[in-house]
Amino acid sequence: MMNNLKLEIVSAHKSMYSGEIKFVVVPGEEGELGVYPNHAPLITRIKPGELKFKNTENEDVVIVVAGGILEVQPNLVTVLADSAIRASDIDEERSKVAKQNAESIIKNNKENIDLAKAHAELAFAIAELSAIKKLRGKK
Repeated sequence: MMNNLKLEIVSAHKSMYSGEIKFVVVPGEEGELGVYPNHAPLITRIKPGELKFKNTENEDVVIVVAGGILEVQPNLVTVLADSAIRASDIDEERSKVAKQNAESIIKNNKENIDLAKAHAELAFAIAELSAIKKLRGKK
């Protein structure tokens, strides 16, 4: 029995991660979804949030995703993320400004503004800020 599975995380801009892991937890639309080796195949949408996995060195890694698609095969997990950033690379001030801008757009909604895009940007900024808070708590 295989103890690891392969994880591929690709955003629209670059490959974020490719390697062997022990397990991954993905922010699914209906809640968090844990995937371990030999998981049943599935394809589902993911929502903005924290994608967490444990690598083969037993290190916890967090990547914030802005939504996307998850494909699971028995020992391969592929995440096609709309946007993604490692929690350790997040610029807290930029995230705070993005959150404030998205909240302002939603509050002052005009018909010509893409409300769905503003909600997605708000969810991503909140996920980034949550990841920063958790990362600081571990130090």
